[in-house]
Amino acid sequence: MNTLHQSKLAIVMMALLLTLSGCSGMSEQDRNTALGAGAGAIGGSVLTGGSTMGTIGGAAVGGVIGHETSKPE
Repeated sequence: MNTLHQSKLAIVMMALLLTLSGCSGMSEQDRNTALGAGAGAIGGSVLTGGSTMGTIGGAAVGGVIGHETSKPE
């Protein structure tokens, strides 16, 4: 059981590392768009009780807000 737990932890850590390395070349506006979409998806899911449409709608709204708040002047 202990080795199974360690294997799962190793897989999660590798996935996290790969995900974060993909953001290294992003501009500030791209990062804010992605963060806004993620936060919006979580918020939409929580507010609608896990509804798929609520999650997608929250991601869309959050992405737009994140994109627009960091527009270059």
